[in-house]
Order: sequence, then C-alpha cells, then structure tokens
Amino acid sequence: MDGTAAKVLEKPAFRKVNWLARDIDVERRADGVIIIKSRIPLQAYEPHLAAPLARWAKEAPTRTWLAQRSGPERQWRKLSYADAKRTVDGLTQGLLNLKLDGRPVAILSGNSIEHALLTMAAMQARLPAAPVSPAYSLMSHDHLKLKYLFGLVKPGVVMVQDGPTFEKALKALDLDGVTVIHVARPCDGVPSVGFADLAATPVTSEVAASIAQITPETVGKLLFTSGSTGMPKAVINTQRMMCANAAMMMQTRPRGPDAPISTVLDWMPWNHTMGGNALFNPLLIEGGTLYIDDGRPMPGLFDETIRNLREVSPTYYANVPAGYAALAAAMEKDDALCRSFFKDLGIMAYGGARLPDDLYERMQALAVKTTGERIVFYTGWGSTETAPTSTGTYWNTERVGLIGLPFPGVELKMVPTGDKYELRLRGINVMPGYFGQPELTKKAFDEEGFY
Repeated sequence: MDGTAAKVLEKPAFRKVNWLARDIDVERRADGVIIIKSRIPLQAYEPHLAAPLARWAKEAPTRTWLAQRSGPERQWRKLSYADAKRTVDGLTQGLLNLKLDGRPVAILSGNSIEHALLTMAAMQARLPAAPVSPAYSLMSHDHLKLKYLFGLVKPGVVMVQDGPTFEKALKALDLDGVTVIHVARPCDGVPSVGFADLAATPVTSEVAASIAQITPETVGKLLFTSGSTGMPKAVINTQRMMCANAAMMMQTRPRGPDAPISTVLDWMPWNHTMGGNALFNPLLIEGGTLYIDDGRPMPGLFDETIRNLREVSPTYYANVPAGYAALAAAMEKDDALCRSFFKDLGIMAYGGARLPDDLYERMQALAVKTTGERIVFYTGWGSTETAPTSTGTYWNTERVGLIGLPFPGVELKMVPTGDKYELRLRGINVMPGYFGQPELTKKAFDEEGFY
C-alpha cells in the first residue's frame, strides 16, 4: 500500500447521510451537445405549500415552526404550527375580504415571523407573494428599482415590518388603491392596517374554499432576479415548481425515521430564491423548525449568529464561505460552541462562491475533534428561474467547487461554446416565464424548451 492510499484510509468516516443513488443517463450528440439526467424518477410531491402547513398543524400542533429573537431581552419568540395555521387563516380571510382580484402581495421588509405568515396567507388566498429586497427601500436614494418593480407587478397589498423605517420608500410609491400593512408602527401620512388587526379577521368557509381551488399552476410567488444586468425580472414561481423542487432536494438526502426533527438556523433573505425557496420550502414540508438568524456573515454582525449557535443545534447548516471563515475562527477558540454546532448536524452547505480548500480542512478538523466524524459539505446549482436548485453534490465528496449532478426530474444540457459549455435546464422546476414580459420569456428558452 502506498503512502497516499494509507493516508486516505486513515481519514475519519463521514457522518452518515442516506444519499440517493447516482444513476445518470448521458446522451452525447454529434454536434458536441451533452444531455445528462437521472434515471431515477421524481417521487410524489405536495400539491401546494398550504398542504404541509395544515398537515403539521394537525399532526404536530405544538411543534415550533418559526422562532425569532425579539423584545428588549432578545429572547426567542416561538410560533407553533397550530398557532401559525390559525394566524395564517385569519390573514387569508383578511386578504380575501380585500377582493384583490389576483394582485400580488408585496413584502418590502426582511425575514420575520410576520413575513412568513403573510407569505403563506397570500398563497392560501391564491395571490402571488412578492418579497422585495429591503435594500431597494432602505439603501436607495431614488428608489428607482422599487418603483420599477411596483409598476411591473402592480401589487394590491404592501407589507412593512415598521412604518417609519420604510417611510421614504412608501412615500415614493403611488399607493392609490393599495392596502399597506404595518407590523410594529404605522407610518405618518400613509394610511395602513395593523398586521395583528388583519390576523384577527374572523375566518369563514371562504378560506377552505380558496385553498381547495389552488392548483399546481397557481402562482405562489414572484421572485425577482438580482438586476445586475439591468432591471430585475419577476420570475413566476408556480406551486408545482416549488413543491417539485423541494421534493427533488429531499429525495437526494432522505431523512430516516429516527433522525432528529429538521432544525435550521438561517439568515439568507427570503426575497432571494435560496433562502425563500431552497431552504424555506423543504423545511416546511418536513415539518421542521426554522430559527430566523438576524446575524450576518459580516464584521460586527456575526456575533449574533455565534450567540444563536450556542443555543440552536442545527441538523442542516448553510452559509457563504465568509460565514464559514468567521464560524471556524470562533469555534477554534470555543469547544462548547463546537459541541452545540456539530451535535445533530448532518450536512454543511455552501453557496455564492467556491469554498476554499483550507477552510474546508479547518471545518473538518473541528468536526473530527468534536465528534470523531467528518461532516459532508454539500452544494448545488440553479437559478431563480428554476425554483432554484437543479443539481447537487449528493454523495460523500471531498472536493469543493463542484456543482453536482442533476436531480430526478431535471435534464441538464451542456452546449459547447469554445473550450467551455453553456448549461441549460429543462424540468418540472423550471419557470413558465417572466411576469408581464413575454418577449423576455421567449428569449429565455431554446428550441427544445431548455432554459
């Protein structure tokens, strides 16, 4: 046995993950095009995202769905599935009473319990939820992108967490015929409805009737692209897209019956498809618990995340490389933090950039020191237009920088462009198009229907 082989055998085993088998079909065409897809069919998936909320409210009513720090003492405020369902139904009735005729529900503020509840209520009322980057309201002087998106999707409702914080943004918009909802404080000069008042709307049979009318084609969300190459586009996310994509992710790493309840601490913004879909939707479908992390992977802001990880032991953790760098530095000086972080952890996921090799090794050294096992680093690839992830590294890989293999139900088309390939996608998780922009929709697909 040579030295390299011996070194590999000496490495501690990975903590067990029940990965889906890799059974990939590869078609190579004469023109150099390669089509890759899984031979394993996609499993059954939810009809819509209102269904798992109702199911867990019935099957695990007291289980915490959402938690967020609040109040002067910054203690965890926890919301059970049953309480969430009752509040969502009240909000749904309130939205139905507004008779919005399909107009979207825009949410200008960041992640919060109320943000999640109104998103679910909008979907139960068959109104697209349209979360907008808070930066368009709070960091812009001319509010150009906010006004553009407002004109594009023409929402019937706009929600803000705190009215005075969003005063400039609200007063920059034409709110004629628009209902403004505030959570904490109203904005002077802008008529609005209190979130708690809307949630207290008496529920009638109209709520159940509305949920019964949700179809796989019903638009659940409008998620906006980054706008890095122009104005943001509004990507139509149907219930089928989101539920199928969640099923794809869950199928590649199924959880055993004895596994701890899915628990996630996360900061990724819900106006972005990774936080709002890839993380939020599977966790709801699995009946897990989401701790909203108000920390950020930035100097001076990551202390909040560290504080949270001392109290929350995630089963799945995702961050950008800068976040892992800050976490590694903290854990290298704090054994108790290591024990809390790795206690129930099955997977570490990264995105946004390649994870540096030295950072990978530092995190694995901490995992082995704490648990005797290594933890798989997972990543994937996709876009806002694909709900979002279409490929994933669903095996015990030691390499970083991969995008993985297609999920069941996804076809990956590799089109040669010089010495590289352009990647195109076709599958049940791909958007029907851009809202209100049919010309851009047409340009987004090739002659075989690949995005």
